[in-house]
Amino acid sequence: MAAVGAAPFLPAVLPPVAEAAPSDRPAFPLAQDGTAVGIFVDAADDPAIARAAGDLQADVERVSGTRPGLLRELPSNAPLLILVGTLGASPVIDRLAARGRLDVSQVQGRWEASVTQVVDRPAPDVDRALVIAGSDRRGTVYGVYDTSERIGVSPWYWWADVPVEHRDTVTVPSGTFKRREPSVRYRGVFINDEQNLTTWSHRTQEPDKNIGPETYKRLFELLLRLKANYLWPAMHPYSDFFNKYRENPELADRYGIVVGSSHPEALLRNGVHEWEPWIAEHPNADGSAPVYDYTVNPATISDYWRARARQNAAYESSWTLGMRGLHDSALETRYATTIPEKVVVMNDIIADQRRILAEEVGAAAEPQIFIPYKEVLDLYNAGVRVPDDVTLIWPDDNHGNMRQLPNEAERARPGGNGIYYHLSYWGRPKSYLWLDTTQVAKVWQELRRVYEHGTDRMWIFNVGDLKSIETGLSFAMDMAWDVDRWRADQVEDFLAEWAGRQFGRRHAREVAEIRTEYYRLAGELRPEFIAAGLLSVVHHGDEAGRRMGAYDRLLARVRAVGADLPDAYRDAFYELVEYPVHGAYLMNLKYYWADRNTLAARQGRGAGTNRFADLALAAHTAEAALTSRYNTEVAGGKWDGYINPYPSQIPKAPGRPAVTRVPRQETSGLGVAAEGNETGATRPLSFSSYTRDRRFVDVFNTGFLPLDWSVEVSHPWVVPSAAGGTLTEQRRVWVEIDWERAPEGTQDAVVVFSGAGQRFEVPLRVVNGRRRARGFAEAHGYVSIDARHADRRVARGGSRWGTVPGLGRRTGAVEATPSTAAPITGDLASLAPELRYRVRFSSTGTFPITVFRLPSLDERGKRRLAVGLDDQPVTVLSGQAVATGNRGDAWARQVEDGVERLTTTVTVTEPGEHVLRIFMVDPAIAVDQIVIDTGGLPTTYLAPPESYHPVFNPDPDAGAGLDGPEL
Repeated sequence: MAAVGAAPFLPAVLPPVAEAAPSDRPAFPLAQDGTAVGIFVDAADDPAIARAAGDLQADVERVSGTRPGLLRELPSNAPLLILVGTLGASPVIDRLAARGRLDVSQVQGRWEASVTQVVDRPAPDVDRALVIAGSDRRGTVYGVYDTSERIGVSPWYWWADVPVEHRDTVTVPSGTFKRREPSVRYRGVFINDEQNLTTWSHRTQEPDKNIGPETYKRLFELLLRLKANYLWPAMHPYSDFFNKYRENPELADRYGIVVGSSHPEALLRNGVHEWEPWIAEHPNADGSAPVYDYTVNPATISDYWRARARQNAAYESSWTLGMRGLHDSALETRYATTIPEKVVVMNDIIADQRRILAEEVGAAAEPQIFIPYKEVLDLYNAGVRVPDDVTLIWPDDNHGNMRQLPNEAERARPGGNGIYYHLSYWGRPKSYLWLDTTQVAKVWQELRRVYEHGTDRMWIFNVGDLKSIETGLSFAMDMAWDVDRWRADQVEDFLAEWAGRQFGRRHAREVAEIRTEYYRLAGELRPEFIAAGLLSVVHHGDEAGRRMGAYDRLLARVRAVGADLPDAYRDAFYELVEYPVHGAYLMNLKYYWADRNTLAARQGRGAGTNRFADLALAAHTAEAALTSRYNTEVAGGKWDGYINPYPSQIPKAPGRPAVTRVPRQETSGLGVAAEGNETGATRPLSFSSYTRDRRFVDVFNTGFLPLDWSVEVSHPWVVPSAAGGTLTEQRRVWVEIDWERAPEGTQDAVVVFSGAGQRFEVPLRVVNGRRRARGFAEAHGYVSIDARHADRRVARGGSRWGTVPGLGRRTGAVEATPSTAAPITGDLASLAPELRYRVRFSSTGTFPITVFRLPSLDERGKRRLAVGLDDQPVTVLSGQAVATGNRGDAWARQVEDGVERLTTTVTVTEPGEHVLRIFMVDPAIAVDQIVIDTGGLPTTYLAPPESYHPVFNPDPDAGAGLDGPEL
């Protein structure tokens, strides 16, 4: 392994969420010379400790090939020993702490904290021991898994087949290692929309069940290795509900996992599966079936909840209060039709549930949570009374944007606040269930904002089927444990560290850059959101083709890394890197070719139309083969049925695109479509010495028989990529300007295409001038700016604009921080933090300006910024602040697009240098791009390429990505 740069998870790359004291003492050996050091767990300690110690046994064996023994009594003669125990539950640990032999400062009395320390003579017959001690049972468990990570066992060793490097001698440093208590008390996942997980579990884990104890064992272990402690189990009709098997809650308690339930599952009841059997046994007095409506059947519903509270009273659980309809539907209240009436009903429901918990569970009934999800948030804001010791769980809009955060009074409540956050989602306006496509920088931005608002009691992440969310979930759990671990400019550092732990440090930075670009492309457009006709294949050098070019380059990087990895790492690399990138590439590619096919049919192309249809269907076939490989070949077919973009019962990724074919005709004819034109060449090709572009002209055959064609240019400084030839289908010809030979000023030129007795003139408009701009230069009828490329940033009043690399559609966005700052509503020029951009205009007039801001919400506030030019009065722009949940409205468009376009105008009275100014009005607002339309800018999905800037973009590349087939 060392020869190819693979490295285990050594202490040097452990995340510094713990204090690691240096030591001059020799490392402590866990295994050497074919012998492994025994592991002691006191018989009096919690069962979760012995179970975790069993995983450490297995991990030492995975690394060394030798399995340590697990001891429940101290040995009579042991030169070396691993002592594992919990303060207050393990007598040997308590004696060491009482005598000052074990440093438990910042551990004892804390939540889930631990210390790992080498101690000499910890017991009469033990010479030297590695002591792993926790403040509570999970603190001890995390200390055990810390040791596993330190010897090179990834938390994803089983769920993503990350290999473990073999070493004959396995050691850990002797310095004291402390893991402080976490930033967030409860950290966990919601297994949801889990059809693929259910299919796989039934096929490979438990043929007689649809997700049962064997699957949950694997999940519980993963959660603990990720330093999570909390679970909302699978709850849909196609999976078995959690309490169907009594082993499930018993196992969770034995592992130390707190089990809760989602917003429609009050008091751990799964309405999808359990309500119908319950009412069959508890009919109304007239024999009819009770409905799940508290205004109609309160007693029946109350008894239904009470039975589960009694059944699970002995386990460490989280109790969800409130009510929604069955299977994630809206609350039903036949006899309460107005909002005030529904508020009264919800207050009665909560009071009833609290009474049940007090009577059946008692003081152990904590935490209790209330989740104002969707319509329940409206009721909460209208006056629902949530007891102060209940944790408020604030939801996002299902697309990673927090709807609202606690105010000062809510932050002061003893129950605290938490969040329910989606990394995967089924619902309006569109679902994303297939791949991990939420930018980790976006997750950082929102979680940082959440924490700054005092929301630190519980973070629950919807992870769908779990697989494909490996990277995003790992980052979310890192943030939940230590929210200060990663700054805004360190998100890619997390990706590098994480990749190094999975594949070795040699390729860590390259894999991190690959993931960053993968997330950027998903930030432009999630692969699950691709649709026909969305991206332009005509404007800006073929907008869709440029995007495919970026994917093509990214896939080449993936393949280069994959080819350089040892064989043992191929499965993990396929699962964590190759499949997501290649799958997203093919999803985009098939729609790219389908859009080219649609346009070709409108243009009257002949054989080329059918060629594009063939390419679209070939990309879809390749995508199916890629998924088949995951399910049947990777890890020996271990993941059979798990990976499926097209499940039968949940929303699917876009399938095979529709294509058009034309019948073969024994004819030929020449056709031309110049960039910027769907047909013909009415719109001239635009060239500027600032951007030094290349532009394309599609030359095509309107029939099926070959024809000869040629190219002529009106001026020698016009340079086409081809001079002509024989054409059967189509050819993309690129036109460039030899700027050294072109005369200064504005010139008109022509490229002439001839063939089959036809002649087409394509006009060119060429502007050649010296690059005088000190900032962004107008060209082609627009100015396009990446927001992070400000010439100056002005901080004011304790607030500032900061860059978040990896956020948004480009290489990073700017965000107004801190998120807790007060809005600025007056005298912006002297009070508000400001971004300044130098812009050189060659035109004058009143021009539309569009600020691409990243979606964020504040349903009790506003989302505003302001725009001004030079010293002119500023215009305040208000963005969408409320998640409406309606298809086709402003909120739906912005979460599908990943941006909200805020538009006003600026007036340029004279050409030359000007200063564009962007002001914060509300904090935590993020800006990605800014576009000024100075005349004729086409409407496209993406913003145009960034304009020339002497520092930030001195050599713009406006070339297209894919040239298309050349036949």
